[in-house]
Amino acid sequence: MATITECRGALDRLSDSFARADGDVRSAAALDRSLSCHITDLDTTFTGRLTDGRILVEDTVAGPPQAKAQIRLAMTGDDLVAMVGGELNFAKAWASGRVKLEAGFRDLLRLRSLL
Repeated sequence: MATITECRGALDRLSDSFARADGDVRSAAALDRSLSCHITDLDTTFTGRLTDGRILVEDTVAGPPQAKAQIRLAMTGDDLVAMVGGELNFAKAWASGRVKLEAGFRDLLRLRSLL
C-alpha cells in the first residue's frame, strides 16, 4: 500500500509533468480551479489548486474532502502512484471505476487531454 508521502510525491511528479507539457496539454493544464484528491485506502485528502499549469497542494486532511472542490479525484494510493508512473492508464481506470473524477462538463473536456 502506498504511503501518504508516496502519494504526495506522485502529485508533485504529476505537477512537474504538467509544467513541462506543451501544446494542447499545456493549455488544458492552464485552468485555475480548486482541486481535491481523496486517497480512499488511506482516508486522506490532498486539497489545493490546479493553476498556471501546476498542482499546488495546500493541505492534507484526514477523511473525505470537507469542501467541494471544482475538480475532485478519488482513488487508492497505489492507483495514484501507478497512474503517475505510467503503469495505469487513466482512461481505463476511470471507465472501470478504479479512479473517480468529478468536475464541470467544460473542465472534463479540457482535462481529458491531461489525463
